[in-house]
Order: sequence, then C-alpha cells, then structure tokens
Amino acid sequence: MLQSAAVDKLQQRVDKLGHILDVAKALVAERDLDRLLTMIVQSAARVVEADRCSLFLVDRERGELWSKVAQGVQMKEIRIPMDRGIAGAVATTNTAVNIPDAYLDPRFNQAVDKQTGYHTRSILCVPMRAVDGETVGVLQALNKKGEAPFSDEDEELLSALGGQAAAAVNNALLHQEIEQLFEGFVRASVVAIESRDPTTAGHSGRVARLSVGLADALPRASSSAGIWRGASLSSQERQELRYAALLHDFGKVGVRENVLVKANKLEPLELDGLRGRFETILMQEELYSEREKVKLLLEGRPDEAPQRLAAIDARLAARKLELNSMFDFVLTCNKPTLLAEGSFGRLDEIARATFVSPFNGEARPFLNEGEKLKLSIRKGSLTEDERREIESHVTHTFRFLSQIPWTRTLRNVPDIAYGHHEKLTGRGYPRSLKEPDIALPTRMMTISDIFDALTASDRPYKRAVPREKAYDILLDEAKRGEVDKDLLTVFIEADVAGKASEEP
Repeated sequence: MLQSAAVDKLQQRVDKLGHILDVAKALVAERDLDRLLTMIVQSAARVVEADRCSLFLVDRERGELWSKVAQGVQMKEIRIPMDRGIAGAVATTNTAVNIPDAYLDPRFNQAVDKQTGYHTRSILCVPMRAVDGETVGVLQALNKKGEAPFSDEDEELLSALGGQAAAAVNNALLHQEIEQLFEGFVRASVVAIESRDPTTAGHSGRVARLSVGLADALPRASSSAGIWRGASLSSQERQELRYAALLHDFGKVGVRENVLVKANKLEPLELDGLRGRFETILMQEELYSEREKVKLLLEGRPDEAPQRLAAIDARLAARKLELNSMFDFVLTCNKPTLLAEGSFGRLDEIARATFVSPFNGEARPFLNEGEKLKLSIRKGSLTEDERREIESHVTHTFRFLSQIPWTRTLRNVPDIAYGHHEKLTGRGYPRSLKEPDIALPTRMMTISDIFDALTASDRPYKRAVPREKAYDILLDEAKRGEVDKDLLTVFIEADVAGKASEEP
C-alpha cells in the first residue's frame, strides 16, 4: 500500500514536470506579453494546485512591481512599491517565501482580503530569475487546494516554472522593445518625409489607415469581394502592409526640393526674372515715348504739338495695355491648370515678340526657350524631366527599404511599397508591371494612396475633391482596368474612408 502511494506520488511529480516542459515549449513560441503572462499564471496554478496565482514584473526604473494578470482581481493593472508586501520582499531579496498561515505573517496585507472578500490561507511566492540571476518578476500562489500548506516540492516546481517564465518574459520584453524601436524609426522616417513637403503632412499615416482598413474589411465583404472572396491578410501581412504604406513615399527625400514642392510651372526666381523683364520693357516703352515727345517739342511746331503729344500718349497706353495683357496671360499659363488648345498659339506669339536689351542693344525674345517649354505644360506644373524625377521617388523608396534587415515576417515591405504607382494595365511606373505581378497588399495601398491624394486638403498645385467625386474618379480608373475593381467596391461599400477618418 505504501509502495503504491509512493508510485502515485512519483507519477504526479513526473506529470507536473512534464507539464512544466510542455509549458516551457509553449512559452518560447509566444511573443505577445499579455498572452504570455496569462499562460504563465494559469500553468503556475495548475502545477502547484493553487486556488489563485498572480504574476508581478519588476519595473526597476520606477521601483515598482506591476501586473495585469492576477486571478480573481478585476483590475486593468496593479502597481505596488518594490519594497512593499510579500511580493516586494521576494523581489528585493531574490528568495522564495512559503507561508503556511498568511495572517500570522506581518508582511501580509490583510486589507486586500477585506476589499475583495477573499480569505487567504497559505502563500507561496518565488522569484522569476533570469539566466544571469537577476529577478525579472515574482510568481505568487495563494491557497493550496485542500487544507495543507504549500510543500517544499511545490516551491521547487514553481521555482522551475518561474525560471522558464523569466526567460520567456525577457524574450517577450525584448521583442516588444524591438517593435517599439522599429515603430519609432518608422514614425521618425515619416516625419523626415513630410518635413520635405509640409503640404502633404499626414498623407503617409492616412494611407496606412486606409490600407489596413481595407484589409480588415475584405474578409467581411464576401458578397462584394469578387475574385478576393474568402481572402484575408494574416497579422504579419497586415503589419507588412502598414509599414509599407507608412514608408511608401520615403524616396521623396532623394528628390530635389524645388521639384518636390513645385506649385507652379515656373519656379519663383524664374517668375521674378520674367516679371522684371516685362517691367523693363514697359520702362523702355515709356522712355521711347518721352524721347519722342522731347524731339517733337524741339521741332518748334507748336500748332501740331498737342495733337501729336496726345497720339504718343494714346500709343503708349495701348502698348502698356498690350504688355500687361501678355504678362497676365503668362501668369495664367503659369498655374498648374489644364490649358485650352488655343492658349498655345498666343503663347507662341508672345515668345516670338522681341525687345532691345538695355545691356547690349541686342534683340531678345520676351520668353526664352526654357520659359516657353515650362509654360506650355498641358497639365500640372512639371516638365517631363521633372515628372520623371518625381516618379523616381518610388525607386529611391525601394532602394532605401531594401537596405533594412527586415525580419522574416516583414520581408515583403520593400516590394509592397515599390508597386504603389503601378497600374494593372501595365501603364504605371517604374516597372510597368501588369495585373498578375501586382500583389494584393500593393493593390490595396494603390487605391488608398490615390484616394487620399484626391481628397487631402488643398495643395498649391491642386484642389481637394469631395469623397464622392474621388470615388467617381477611382471608378473610372477601375473601368479602364487600372485599379482593382473588386477591392474598390469593398473600399466604397465598407466605408473604409469614413471609418479611417474617425480614428484618432
């Protein structure tokens, strides 16, 4: 009989050790700190057959123990001074405490029982020691099931579990710190992007929210998802999409600032030079008129003078009106609006007109070739060379992101960002990819990027359009096969934009 009892006890110990081993394997795989702490507490209660367990982590910077996992206590977070109570004593001394009767120990805070209505009998509290011996936290078990107190074997088993838990918690905290570090790096990169062009501030963050919002809406939109019915992104793919969206414009740091923020066709200094040229021409016309008046008066024909002087003034006024009209038309052409076909003929006429340079007496055109080329831009404010430079930001982004040693779960970030200006028809840039080569996350980001570019607050080179107008423009692109029509349908019907705008 005694032998049978000994075998049963030994078998129970083997089972508990086996459970600790199984838990250790599970702890190694878990990176989410909240889930990890819950798993540790549940396993601790099972191993030592406790009614309740708590886990406190050491916060050395604040000199506190804190926990979000305490069975039987309805609190979001508990914080206590590190030198207070039984848990504090264990954390401070790095030594386990096994108390058969809690009310006989002066370190026990009876007020907690009075507040919760729980009656604590026995307490087993062990330090969670890391490999280097440092106390990471404290595991505390309350009330051994049955009437007996916690045994030396319970202390041994809980300490073994605490050691495994300490390693897992350290790994989870390190993982969390790395994620926070990388999150900070990404956000700092976004600040660097937007500091180049303050008019686009917030664009990257909005595109990220829209892209993730579309990804989250897709699984719920089975009837409207079309070819994407049943598709969804894993949590890792969702994070890849978010980072790619936040960083999709980082390559703009490689674009010259005067091109990046160019509001009109002529740069400010070019326009100032042109304005000065027209002012010089006006002054020359006035000078010619005054010289003609002086010559007339010196001829000594007073009877004809009033009539001829009036004619000179009238001709000067007409010339001023003509020159001012020319310059006003140049100012109109300088705006990044769509020019009517007839505008180019008049621009050619102004460009062919000449004036005499006051510096060398040579005839010079009103507009030089560079100015004529820029003012002749049919739409927008960029020349072809400048447009190609702006488009190069995608390649700069890819090169930059490719330098980062991404983890396995984030390795697709550079490729997702690389394709956000591609079209399903193959008419996008920079690689002219076609539909089969453009991945789902990239298609999501393309729709989000276009939508935000259309609806964002007014910029010097464009006016913001209402949401419904932006939908119409995107639907036209979908009809031409440039963006994914099924994803766009989900985007509109799920009101992704409206929900994203409500986020803080």
